[in-house]
Amino acid sequence: MNIRYDIVHTTVYRYREPVRFGEHRVMFRPRESHDLRVLATDLLVSPDAAVRLIQDPHSNSVALVQPQAPAAELKIVCTFTIEHAHSHNLELPLAPAAEHFPFAYSVAERFDLEHYLRPHYDDPEGRLTDWARQFIRTDGPTATRELLVQMNQHIRERFRYTARDEEGTQGPLRTLELGSGSCRDFALLMMEAARRLGIATRFVSGYLYDPSLDAAAPDADTPGAVGAGSTHAWLQAYLPGAGWVPFDPTNNLLGGYSLIRVGVARDPSQAAPISGTWFGAADAYLGMEVQVQVRRLP
Repeated sequence: MNIRYDIVHTTVYRYREPVRFGEHRVMFRPRESHDLRVLATDLLVSPDAAVRLIQDPHSNSVALVQPQAPAAELKIVCTFTIEHAHSHNLELPLAPAAEHFPFAYSVAERFDLEHYLRPHYDDPEGRLTDWARQFIRTDGPTATRELLVQMNQHIRERFRYTARDEEGTQGPLRTLELGSGSCRDFALLMMEAARRLGIATRFVSGYLYDPSLDAAAPDADTPGAVGAGSTHAWLQAYLPGAGWVPFDPTNNLLGGYSLIRVGVARDPSQAAPISGTWFGAADAYLGMEVQVQVRRLP
């Protein structure tokens, strides 16, 4: 069964006085595939702006927005309608050689997955590696998918979620030290841990549908989901035979209808929903507000 959603993503930057704006990079169009189809999109900017649509090196759709006049407020509203098919993550068969950990990618796969296999953050004392290895069974064979499922669940149960509005992502060692983080931080922690076990991973930014906020949802499968109402982040792991498989450690989700992807990247810094520059007095910036509304259509 396919489900349709209307999504409105509003971002507002406020300043004490009119400032000039540089180019802003906006990732707003959902990333289409066999399980997600975009039916309509719209992008509104105030003040008026010149807009160019491009694809980045990961084939994500990106709008380059250049406001045309100074203003004390920059408002960017992204609206779209999508059709989403359920993904049965636990039912996707793996290639026989990848069913148990450790496994080896083919030579061709390693060429294509090189940047997703290589860790991007230092682990000089091996703390992250040790943390990742706790999910390898010592009493028998370790099922590859089960290793990742257990890691996903462990982060959800043992770490404390804390929302952070500031840009950037917490390093994985910092997340281990604090025992807390945002959805971006949890996704990066699991990505880097899996990479140290030889599993290719990539970062995913997008939206989370929380049926508890939507009266139109009779069969809610994620009541009280963490991260709804704003942008969300999770990861995908590449498993031979199944392809890119989603894991959301913030909510312990394994695919399903609720994760609506917009962009993928090897590192969170490449998949920021909106980024840009402005020019004015150092104390002019008052702050940013982000609101995301995801509504299931009847």
